[in-house]
Amino acid sequence: MNILFLGTGTSTGVPSLCCPCPVCGSDNPRNKRLRSSILIRNQERHILVDTSSDLRQQCLRYNITHLDAVLYTHHHADHVNGIDELRCFNYFNKTRTPIYASASTLAQLKANFSYIFSNGKPEGGGVSQIDPHEIDGAALDLAGLNILPLDVEHGSLTIKSFRIGNAAYLTDCSGIPEASKEALQNLDVLILNALGFKPHPTHFCLSDSLKAIEELKPKKAYLTHINHQFDHETVNADLPENVELAYDGLEITVEN
Repeated sequence: MNILFLGTGTSTGVPSLCCPCPVCGSDNPRNKRLRSSILIRNQERHILVDTSSDLRQQCLRYNITHLDAVLYTHHHADHVNGIDELRCFNYFNKTRTPIYASASTLAQLKANFSYIFSNGKPEGGGVSQIDPHEIDGAALDLAGLNILPLDVEHGSLTIKSFRIGNAAYLTDCSGIPEASKEALQNLDVLILNALGFKPHPTHFCLSDSLKAIEELKPKKAYLTHINHQFDHETVNADLPENVELAYDGLEITVEN
């Protein structure tokens, strides 16, 4: 199983608009962060996690030409606003795209993108052809992978994270319930958000993430959903031996 980081940035991306800080003005490509998303590849089958605001750019950059399914963590704009880009996959591959999300996320998608979910005849360029499936907590069998949805806290919201074999992807997390912690122990790979240095009401900051990593004890951890406080080289050099900052375009291989 291969995991490709399509984006590792926070909701504004990095560089942030209008920001004169050194990281936003950096020439280091690892300080350029599109909105957070990953692509899980198992042989020739592809599972996308979240349709980020930058999905079109991400697919062009990494030559992604087909998708077998989409998993959604939650409904916030930076994680869903690329949903309209799915129509190109539908049109050129003559397929429909199954999407998997919690009941609350599906409700928000249907409200915010009603034109996609309506049964009316599309006009003009058409709409994404998607088949929604509600995540109820049971494991999913997708693309030859066993995927276990797990609850995490995002401020006052409960959103989804995903354990895929011996790897897990947690983004926009501000707390991990005990039941989810049990399912996340001793992974080969843990991907976890670390927004910045300062405590935040809806996201782990760096110290929160490192504390969670110490508790969950993965063999390797990668930090994502990063804001412009982190200069890649500086922060990466000070992390524990088994922890790294992820960056756009990073690929990792995990035993299935």
